[in-house]
Amino acid sequence: MEFAMPRISSRTAVPLVAAASAMLVLCSCSAGAGSQSDEAATRTEADLVAGVGSAKDSAGPAPAVAGARKGGTVRVANLRDYSHLDPQKVYAGEAYNTSLLWGRQLTQYQVVNGKPKLVGDLATDTGRPSDGGRTWTYKLKDGIAWEDGRPITSKHIKYGIERTFAPGFEVGPSYWPQWLTGKSDLAAARKVYGGPKKDGDFDRIETPDDKTVVFRFHKTQSDVPFMAAQSSSSPVRPDKDTGAAYDLKPFATGPYRITAHRQNQSLTLERNPHWKADTDPIRHQYADKFEFTFEKKELNTAQEILNGRGEGADTVTTKNEFPPELIGEAGRDAKKKDLIVDGRRGAFTYHLIIRNDRVADPEVRKAVHYLLPRQQARQALGGPRVGDIATTYSSPAIVGWESYDTHPVKPTGDIEKAKQHLARAKKKVKRLSYAYESNAVNDRMAQVLVDAFAKAGIELVTKPLPLPAYTNEVLRGTDPQYDLWMSGSSVDWPTPATGVPYRFDSRRDSLDNDPRYKNPAVDKELDRIAEISDATKKAKELIALEKDTIMKDVPLVPFLHQRVQQVRGSNVGGAFIHPIYGTISPAWLYLKKSS
Repeated sequence: MEFAMPRISSRTAVPLVAAASAMLVLCSCSAGAGSQSDEAATRTEADLVAGVGSAKDSAGPAPAVAGARKGGTVRVANLRDYSHLDPQKVYAGEAYNTSLLWGRQLTQYQVVNGKPKLVGDLATDTGRPSDGGRTWTYKLKDGIAWEDGRPITSKHIKYGIERTFAPGFEVGPSYWPQWLTGKSDLAAARKVYGGPKKDGDFDRIETPDDKTVVFRFHKTQSDVPFMAAQSSSSPVRPDKDTGAAYDLKPFATGPYRITAHRQNQSLTLERNPHWKADTDPIRHQYADKFEFTFEKKELNTAQEILNGRGEGADTVTTKNEFPPELIGEAGRDAKKKDLIVDGRRGAFTYHLIIRNDRVADPEVRKAVHYLLPRQQARQALGGPRVGDIATTYSSPAIVGWESYDTHPVKPTGDIEKAKQHLARAKKKVKRLSYAYESNAVNDRMAQVLVDAFAKAGIELVTKPLPLPAYTNEVLRGTDPQYDLWMSGSSVDWPTPATGVPYRFDSRRDSLDNDPRYKNPAVDKELDRIAEISDATKKAKELIALEKDTIMKDVPLVPFLHQRVQQVRGSNVGGAFIHPIYGTISPAWLYLKKSS
């Protein structure tokens, strides 16, 4: 039941597998420790989207965590080690979150009382645009240093970003290469520039002095401040670039440094003596050490934490999700219940995808919308703790989000309304196919759907598939022979810029536009919105397009805005689900008592 998250990408489409499914992250809001899984609690989170802070907000130090104290060793127990620690290869929410301990970026998210704010991290602010948003300038702070005390310079930022062009870095995000070359994909970008070791200096990134870095894009790019918070925007020092070995032990710029890493066994962090709190508005340095252990069963780890056995009181999980087997036990004991940390799974949403070129009649798609028994389907997955019933495509945790309900329907569905739309269809529909990853939980949900569709006279033919086949045939297949499937996805930062334009642009491939949605008017509007230089205005325009045009066509059916539960030891303070990265964030943790 590992909480192993795939890439943070709008093109990521993954099945929800029980409450402990493998999902990703990016933007949301959580209240912190405790077990709040009812819908009333989630409504208070809806407005906690990421604002953009000022230079003053960016200055540092980070706002103190109430009650925090220094000292001791925080223990982190996860089932699996990290696929990547090299900052230009990190592309998963929990890895982003944990890497805040040792890595810094141009910008990052300051979190106060569960509310995120984008601020300058290594930079003095979130960036200064010019030339209609085609040029962005960042100034670095004084006093920022590597773990050996040498200053971080603009050339280190430049080199780190140049690495993203090189072979071997395909696993990370490709925005820098695409935006800086004006090319639509990484392969084309590499023909322009192939990385620092192959092609040397790249002239689209300028470093006029050690404190200034200038990015010159071919087109207006309003989301640069958010993209600059990705791990790919981290500095790398050329003399410390050890190639493949850098993926195991990157050189630190944050409050901790990696002192030992035994792959798939353990990871040890100690204080970085050259990190200065007054330059960092994000992180803290409360604990003396962090000790990570891997390969221990999640159920055993959670039991030790709940019962305080061994080192359980000082332990937290940041990848594993709280095992459903222990929900009853925690519910009967208020002290144990208090150790469950609940919050949104970033900006992850979960939808019933309708393949529009197979289900071309909008009346049939509307019928599917009314047939989906959201409440019963969610119960099959584990109940309210797995997510909040959705009426919108985008997550309520992104900039510009609006609450709307284009085709209002009860959570239990509306069979009669579905029948009305089916009666208007150009051709009578007797059968639809539904593909899903086969396991006990998804089998139960599939049966819920079969029963609901049958009430409207539609035979829902289920296609249970093992995960590799599901991934290859449904999610990656160029021509899957299925009408419906469930899909989870997120954005790469908390605006709709990597959500709406990717999924609903008919010119994109099926890995992005998996519903095969096609509306020339939407394509034209997406092109217009792409030229908007203000990120907030751009976000509002994208949400308006989603609400007023796209969702009226019912290209998919919103199902859940997902939630996550993890567990902390009774001696661990400062634990909350990070509003951007969707897991417990180590950078705020402390021990209430230490020996």
